Amino acid sequence: MTAGPDAAGAEALGLDGWLLEVLACPQDRSPLRVDAERSELVCTGASCGLAFPVRDGIPVLLLDEARPAGGPGGATDTIGTDGPAPGPDPA
Repeated sequence: MTAGPDAAGAEALGLDGWLLEVLACPQDRSPLRVDAERSELVCTGASCGLAFPVRDGIPVLLLDEARPAGGPGGATDTIGTDGPAPGPDPA
């Protein structure tokens, strides 16, 4: 296997370069790219664009931990669900 363009960024996050080649977005199965500045892996899918954190060299590919790429930091409650998070009962 040859190292991809994100191999250096992957190594900066503590990941082996080959790992990035086999990982995929759990939402739409698109390849992931490295955002070393934010310590994230970002989905390259046109309709997805989720960003997943990398903590201590471990990619956290859980939809509950993802956030929209390019947005403010922190996870959202509505990513990967069928609708917004339940709120108080209006009754």
